[in-house]
Amino acid sequence: MRIDSHHHFWRYSAVQYGWIDEPKKVLKRDFLPSDLKIEMDANQIDGVISVQARQSVEETTALLDFASENSWIRAVIGWVPLCDASVDRVLDEFSGHLKLRGVRHVVQDEPDDRFMLRPDFLEGISKLASRDLVYEILIFPHQLKAAIELVDRFPNQRFILDHIAKPRLKMGTMDETWRSLFVSLAKRSNLYCKFSGVITEVQDATWTVETLRLYWRIACESFGASRLMFGTDWPVCTLRGSYSQWTDAVAELCQELSPTEQARFWGETAIEAYSL
Repeated sequence: MRIDSHHHFWRYSAVQYGWIDEPKKVLKRDFLPSDLKIEMDANQIDGVISVQARQSVEETTALLDFASENSWIRAVIGWVPLCDASVDRVLDEFSGHLKLRGVRHVVQDEPDDRFMLRPDFLEGISKLASRDLVYEILIFPHQLKAAIELVDRFPNQRFILDHIAKPRLKMGTMDETWRSLFVSLAKRSNLYCKFSGVITEVQDATWTVETLRLYWRIACESFGASRLMFGTDWPVCTLRGSYSQWTDAVAELCQELSPTEQARFWGETAIEAYSL
């Protein structure tokens, strides 16, 4: 089974998606389930995890509506006001939606590198484990230190690291800030990781499988196939390559894994991490 553990939907609005600026103009349109299903069928993808792209409760509701209409959307990672006193009430309102499997906050855009360690944010995170919800960590390498502290504070909480923490990829060099902290964070057994969203961080004008290989190997060595999963970050990935180009590149990298490890990476890890 192949599961794309990371993608987004949206009905484009310049107001609601202000992060889609002019250099990202190819994203200034609607991306809906019918669009994704074409890509899935072309790449033998059996199911997907829909992830929030707006910081609003309405986003969570919209994704759950899509999931109720399409059985191949296996789970939703929504947004809730983790830093607000209303978080319990909001989580309770979503409790009947079985496809809500976790939440995420766009921490990468927070100016405070230690945002995840704010008391109000930590209080919000403390509400998730009892509801069997994962928390997805979306950060840049300079925020990895805070992520380590966060995961250590909640040993019974399942966490998933998005996009291998977005290292800056460039042929012939290594993002050393990323490598040392990424390897350290991976030692936490309650953390899974997505090999996704990588090509949009490539600093070269073009990329090949070889641009990705060293980062792939570090991710595999650090997490093992038992805690590493496939994701596309569609449609954001289309800034640097098509759904098929990314999937084919990852398939080539996967030739380094055994058949059992490949089965874990392509689907079984996501099934376990999200309790599908």
